[in-house]
Amino acid sequence: MKSFLISIFTVLAITFYSEAQTLDELVNDPDYIKSVTFNKDPENMLPVFKMGEPVAIEFDDVIGDEADYYYQFEHYDYDWKPSRLFKNEFLDGIDDMRIFDYRNSFTTLQSFSHYTLSIPNQFTRGFKVSGNYMIHIYNDNRELVFSRKFLVIEEKAQVGVAIRRARDIKFINTQQRVQFNIDSQEILFLNPAENLKTVIIQNADLYSAIYDVKPQFNLGNKQEYRYDKETSFWAGNEYLNFENRDFRSPNQNIDYVRKRDLYEAHLFVDKPRFGEEYTFFPDINGNFLVTTLTNEDNAVQAEYVNIHFSLLPTFNLPPDASIYVMGNYNAFQLQPENKLVFNKKRGMYEATILLKQGFYNYRYTVVYNNGEQDPGFISGNLWQTENIYTVLAYYKEPGGRYDRLIGIGAAGSANISN
Repeated sequence: MKSFLISIFTVLAITFYSEAQTLDELVNDPDYIKSVTFNKDPENMLPVFKMGEPVAIEFDDVIGDEADYYYQFEHYDYDWKPSRLFKNEFLDGIDDMRIFDYRNSFTTLQSFSHYTLSIPNQFTRGFKVSGNYMIHIYNDNRELVFSRKFLVIEEKAQVGVAIRRARDIKFINTQQRVQFNIDSQEILFLNPAENLKTVIIQNADLYSAIYDVKPQFNLGNKQEYRYDKETSFWAGNEYLNFENRDFRSPNQNIDYVRKRDLYEAHLFVDKPRFGEEYTFFPDINGNFLVTTLTNEDNAVQAEYVNIHFSLLPTFNLPPDASIYVMGNYNAFQLQPENKLVFNKKRGMYEATILLKQGFYNYRYTVVYNNGEQDPGFISGNLWQTENIYTVLAYYKEPGGRYDRLIGIGAAGSANISN
């Protein structure tokens, strides 16, 4: 009997662990899932929602067969480790329900199905607590198709942010540092070095975020963070961009367009900018916007276009490195589709990515075999680069079981100072 019970508990433990691994692990989007967006403006696509604010996520399936998709939510602490909350403690209603709101494309060469999930809905009314969340989308076979992170905030603290040049003379021309403070009229911070957590995000790239910087000192309840090295980011360079809202007139950074099975848009050849002087041109910090000139309903009428990227190899790529086209169009993921391949005949690094009509920011990033990313290898790092830095403040009360997201602050480096 004892051995039987041990076997049962072992099976249950393995099952729970396997499910937890599936739920907590981000997977790359499959090549047929495109244009995943939250209901946020393209200038600020960091998905942060106030408590009680409607949350919507949209995506396209370019197979276009009206597949059934199901959604689940999970709650996490500030560092994206699972919180100790049960689902009924953070979710008002139920999930694991089918997404019923979908439409098929029309008047497009590429067929696709456009899905929209809105919260609240008849099954899921909203989120009971603040913090980090992840939505997981499953198919009919209960296989995880893709996931996206988002955040829910209860505004209980004020976060002041300022951007400075690096103090270290070695990095003064290549890095930007973030100084900030956190104060609250509603929460008395007890043991802030352990209970008050911070996350610093450059633009909307969650992969390069800096976690858990401790306060240096406090003025009453106001916590001050005036670091140099600990809160410094490589400045990078302005994002490259292209626009293909209309095929009948010239578009920004597009050399020519051909129509085959789909439209094929070839961008002008990009050159590495490492070592060049800073040149300002407006960008939206790696984000994108689906838009056209003539359609009334871009969600189902915008075309999907094969975008051809070309990079001139005026550099020596290390043997343990690859180059990827990066941007928030796929949440900065490393996928086979956006990996550049060297074309010996043309003498270029090339990639072809299927993207919906619109305005897109992108950059070339060198990725080493150990996972380290270096955008500056191709683009350079220039202190004048305009970036947006967002600071998130989390607090866990003594004895608390999860990290509350209590404050957010942001500042741009356009007016950077020493």
